[in-house]
Amino acid sequence: MKPILLALLLAATASAEAKAQSVGQASYYSHPRYRGLIAAHRTFPLGTHVRVVNLNNGRAATVVIVDRGPFIRSRIIDVSTSAAEILGFRRAGVARVRLEVVNK
Repeated sequence: MKPILLALLLAATASAEAKAQSVGQASYYSHPRYRGLIAAHRTFPLGTHVRVVNLNNGRAATVVIVDRGPFIRSRIIDVSTSAAEILGFRRAGVARVRLEVVNK
């Protein structure tokens, strides 16, 4: 019984954490199998469409979660290099962003 309760608690915590972490640092990366406007997130389900807004310049892009990450604790999302270019932070490497799940 305890393992089931622990699993439910962890699932609820992960879901709440994903919603609570809607603002934070983003970085970019390259994925060998996917191209385009993609991203990695720790808890959003794969295939989720997320609107990423750069809070420094107001630029936005909608990405699809295809991977897990980022693995640096202070970051909430890794976007593809093409998304970082659209968002205007590829040269800087990181940006403060807001995440919004898009219903598709």
